[in-house]
Amino acid sequence: MTETEVLAYVKASAAAQGLAMDDARALRVAAHLARTAHLAGLLDATPLAVEDELAEIYEPKPFPALK
Repeated sequence: MTETEVLAYVKASAAAQGLAMDDARALRVAAHLARTAHLAGLLDATPLAVEDELAEIYEPKPFPALK
């Protein structure tokens, strides 16, 4: 997405959610969104093998017992 498209997306999303957002804030949000999208693209382009996945070591804590 271009900077103009990201800014338009941010403004449209804010309006759809009923969030008041001035132009300065919309520009800041758009900058953060564009940076996050760029980082996600870099991660997505990184070749990972099955053995690189660490999900199997994740073990959530059990919920405490209800009394």
